[in-house]
Amino acid sequence: MKALVAGKSRGLVLQWGHKRFYLDTVLLSVSMGILVLGYIMVASASLHLGEKLANDSFYFPKHQLAHVFIGIAVAVFVASRPLAFWEKYAQFLFVAGLFLLALVLVPGLGKTVNGSVRWLNILGLRIQVSEVFKLIAVVYMATFITHRMQMVRTSWQGMLRPMTMLAVACVLLLKEPDFGSAAVIVAVAMGMLFLAGARLVQFGILLAMAGGGAAYLVLTSPYRLKRVLSFADPWSDPLNTGFQLTQALIAFGRGEWMGVGLGSSVQKLFFLPEAHTDFLFSVIGEELGLMGAFLVISLFSIIVWRAFVIGRLAERVGNTFAAFIAYGLGIWFGLQAFINMGVNMGMLPTKGLTLPLMSYGGGSMIVMCAALALLFRVRSEIVEGCGGVCRERSTW
Repeated sequence: MKALVAGKSRGLVLQWGHKRFYLDTVLLSVSMGILVLGYIMVASASLHLGEKLANDSFYFPKHQLAHVFIGIAVAVFVASRPLAFWEKYAQFLFVAGLFLLALVLVPGLGKTVNGSVRWLNILGLRIQVSEVFKLIAVVYMATFITHRMQMVRTSWQGMLRPMTMLAVACVLLLKEPDFGSAAVIVAVAMGMLFLAGARLVQFGILLAMAGGGAAYLVLTSPYRLKRVLSFADPWSDPLNTGFQLTQALIAFGRGEWMGVGLGSSVQKLFFLPEAHTDFLFSVIGEELGLMGAFLVISLFSIIVWRAFVIGRLAERVGNTFAAFIAYGLGIWFGLQAFINMGVNMGMLPTKGLTLPLMSYGGGSMIVMCAALALLFRVRSEIVEGCGGVCRERSTW
């Protein structure tokens, strides 16, 4: 349980003119740590690939550095906008997100990679639209909950209305196909509804419906069913359906406690597919060992913790929109990181989800930086509303 008490607010205070921005130093330090460690590991995992594909060992590190700088620039813009701006334009953003999801499916516009049509080229940058829509979904849900809190807590409409709108987006995502992103969006939305106080009976029924729908999609899709079956026993076909998972497990096995050393991974040398993107965590496990993997898990856990602390503070001062923005972002970061790590460690079936702020990719990096910036903005506005003297203190 947290309480707002008088006292000096922890963190840096940026000031230009009469405006102040209250930075969360813990969140800033952890975020920078993840960005730096992710960049180092992407460079380590991709040097050989850059030499093969572009005759330039630093092809991927140079592009990832550009992604980071663009992400920071977008983050500065997002952080400079007041929360009222995002609440005001939430409906417009949702419609724009649906339009982009539909645009991806237009022949000739969407870019196909590994059999999936998920990307658009925007100003020379390849953007995975589903990543953008995840952020839009959080803003949309926070807005809906803020204006329909009583409905969410007392009526079926409070759950069915937003989930029906998100179902439209999920149908478009499944056409790409992108089952993983659809599952994340639904899970984040349901988590936000649960925190808003949705009735347990209604929530349980909706959860069962979502689970049943997911099971139906798996059972009626041969490639999804094959992934689930290969996940259950990857060693039964280690050179075909179980290839990714067995190579990832070998990487973790080689890493042991302290790892084989930075840059010394063998699995990344064309054994482990997508070593610099979806399976970057396996390279971390091999090169930095259990200690490195534990460090990454700890860093993401701190981000989730800070998001929920910030959300709780916002709720205490009566800013519902800010609170559910923070809750939604915390659930999203934690869930996507958990799924990516779970896939790498053989805990979950293979899904094409990136490790936030770490995996190679421009669209994912930019959107995740923007999401973090929104969380920084929530914290700043809450502290500013307290006159700069709010801080958290554990009461247990």
